Amino acid sequence: MDIAFFGLGNMGWPMARRLHEAGHSVRCYDPSPEARARAEAAGLHTLGSAGKAAASDVVLLMLPSSDVVEAVLLRDGLLAALQTGSTVVDMSSSRPASTRLLAEQAAGRGVHYVDAPVSGGVAGAESGNLTIMVGGAPEDVAALRPVLDVVGNKVMHVGPPGAGHALKALNNLMSATHLLVSSEALLVGRKFGLDVEVMLDAINTSSGRSGSTEVKWPKYVVTGRYDSGFGAALMLKDMGIALDLATELGMPAPLTASAVDLWRRAVAALPPGADHTSIVQWLESERAEQAGTAEPERSPA
Repeated sequence: MDIAFFGLGNMGWPMARRLHEAGHSVRCYDPSPEARARAEAAGLHTLGSAGKAAASDVVLLMLPSSDVVEAVLLRDGLLAALQTGSTVVDMSSSRPASTRLLAEQAAGRGVHYVDAPVSGGVAGAESGNLTIMVGGAPEDVAALRPVLDVVGNKVMHVGPPGAGHALKALNNLMSATHLLVSSEALLVGRKFGLDVEVMLDAINTSSGRSGSTEVKWPKYVVTGRYDSGFGAALMLKDMGIALDLATELGMPAPLTASAVDLWRRAVAALPPGADHTSIVQWLESERAEQAGTAEPERSPA
């Protein structure tokens, strides 16, 4: 397929490269000169502006937020310029309400609209082992399988436009809350005198296990790397989408609200661009401050 790919960040770049290597005609756009240069060095074509994507069969978006998606499609005029029968695939983590409105506007112009956010992190993007939660008309989703199957090993049609983005936000809410409570528990255990690696070994064969204890703590926290490739601010953004969804539906979500508040405090205190696993460092800092100690330990290992 002729694909215009927007967004060559931590997730977007390996996905665009995989599509290119699979034989699709991929033209990339990113405002970063460094990102465009990297793509060109790998043999991918780049676009000088968003409008140059208008003739593509598929416009694939891997962008930071709904605001950026709306800017590309509406402010920059890409949606109005797309040819009838083309398809927009928003693989970003976007607001479901915004997605539904964009899908309606696209349909009015004869353009198909599908939301297909992913889970699996940078490692999954590099290996093609992503879970893709797809919202859209069944026939549109079926037509996109040659594209989606290249970047994901589990492609799930979860409902109409907006459904994918709703599910992704709820997934990330759970992931962020797991990381928060897992970290609190492990830090309490360490304070008691338990060895972190022993705790993880026991928990990961017990009912308390999660992606945080199986992957995030061993790979990014115990090692002191804090470099999973997914920012704390982006995690907070997705949690906010989930909380807004609950509010819009009139569903009380007190634990969600508390988790969002704690993550908001952490993001405000952490350096700009901090990885989401750095919330453990924030918890350490909070503990040290409350205990009146000078500096937190550098690594929870």
